[in-house]
Amino acid sequence: MFDLVHIKGDLMKRLNIVALFFILYGIYGAAAQNATLFFDEADALFGKVVSNGKVDYQALKNDPSQLDAILSIAKNITVSKSRPEEYQAFWINAYNLSVLKGVIDNYPLRSPLDKNGFFDRITYDLAGERITLNDIENKKLRAQFDDPRFHFVLVCGAKGCPPIIARSYSPGNLEKLLQQQTIKALNDSSFIRVSEGKLALSEIFKWYKEDFVKGGSTEIEFLNKYRREKVPEQLEISYYSYDWRLNSI
Repeated sequence: MFDLVHIKGDLMKRLNIVALFFILYGIYGAAAQNATLFFDEADALFGKVVSNGKVDYQALKNDPSQLDAILSIAKNITVSKSRPEEYQAFWINAYNLSVLKGVIDNYPLRSPLDKNGFFDRITYDLAGERITLNDIENKKLRAQFDDPRFHFVLVCGAKGCPPIIARSYSPGNLEKLLQQQTIKALNDSSFIRVSEGKLALSEIFKWYKEDFVKGGSTEIEFLNKYRREKVPEQLEISYYSYDWRLNSI
């Protein structure tokens, strides 16, 4: 005779496994949809308010609904370092969007520094936690990945930053845009100033020097990996003052 008890028990186990599969599939499927929606909506917003590396903060202030909707999506997104392209693209966009939010919440501003705690005290609801701009940069990105190119895509709302772009970073374009924006910044004569045998760098290179000299490399060796016109190694290095004026249109 068939052991109906065991057959029934085995069947229930199989059904439970199938049910669990569909539950997890639904969860991960929804998470993937939310991430895709986030990247798409961020792309649309940046395309609308960013022009030539500057931001139309007045337009955002007049109608913040699209920005608020994107940050609402970002609040419940789950990203994992096991999917590094998605993780990095999310946090880069989250940083840049949060800067926009921080500016318009306190607009008009002449500089993000006009608001005390702009980078280290004001928090944003992102990916299930309350987090500051400094924590995004230093804990979510720099501490997790050895990639100095982050400094050329995280835009702090000031003219001294590398320019913000009119599109979002996504898992599919992340590597291309990291490389593109780094090359653009390091070949910009207003950002890397070479004249009369001297080299003047943005204070980004002073504040985060350890990111550019890892493995015994020098700052100039780092620059020359991306520059079309190489910088002589013997040049004296100085750092020009950061321009904290708002990067507004």
